[in-house]
Amino acid sequence: MSSSRLLFDEPGPRARRRIRIATALTLLGGAVLVALALRQFGENGQLAADRWRPYGTWPMWRYLLEGLRSTLYAAAVSIALAMAAGVALALGRLSPARWLRVPSAAYVEIVRTVPALLLVYVVLFALPRYGLDLPLFWKLVVPLAVSNAAAFAEIFRAGIRSVERGQLEAGLALGLTRGRAMRLVVLPQAARRVLPSLVSQSAGLLKDTSLGYVVSYAELLYSGKVLANYNHLLIQTYLVIALIYLVINASLAKLARTLEARQRTRPSRAVREAVPAARP
Repeated sequence: MSSSRLLFDEPGPRARRRIRIATALTLLGGAVLVALALRQFGENGQLAADRWRPYGTWPMWRYLLEGLRSTLYAAAVSIALAMAAGVALALGRLSPARWLRVPSAAYVEIVRTVPALLLVYVVLFALPRYGLDLPLFWKLVVPLAVSNAAAFAEIFRAGIRSVERGQLEAGLALGLTRGRAMRLVVLPQAARRVLPSLVSQSAGLLKDTSLGYVVSYAELLYSGKVLANYNHLLIQTYLVIALIYLVINASLAKLARTLEARQRTRPSRAVREAVPAARP
């Protein structure tokens, strides 16, 4: 079962046709907007070679790569914390114990409706009033982890529910406790099934690190803001940053599609290998 089918039903022929038409219209509209923007930039001299020449030098790229390193580090820590909390929340929502299930469900349903930016403001302005003033790095990481934990929880919950109930029962029959059977038998299978969705959610979290400009954390977007104020090349700087984000997120999207394609082919391959072995 592919990860996409865990989260929503696959579209039918009519829905796929509407999706293709909407995609074509969106791409056409985007191409028109890009052409208009390039024309406007050209008329105002923003495409002149001397305005792009600084980005052919190493000092400029070294400064931006430092910002990218900070972005990737914040994203990695946020993803690790959000995934760990997501697993705990998913298990809590599936627990037979009401005292675990209800708070976990309440957390997921409430936090999913709260913008990450609002959580950043809470950490930045509200918590210091109560004596909790986090370091700059954690003022970005904590809100992102809290916000994305709810999304990861739903992904893991979908993966766990997709695993056949017999897997858990087999673990219990072998003498494992429910917790150990879930950890050793069910969770590894669930994680493999939702891996493409985890990659896609991680890509979204990576983009959310751009909220670091609010707390003055030196991630990629904030570094670009500082650089643009220094060299007065606002459009060129932000276009280069947009290109960096585009390359990274396109790579992650490609990875997610590759993982999902492999998951779709793995069951059919296993069937082809099992049929000759089953013949006398």
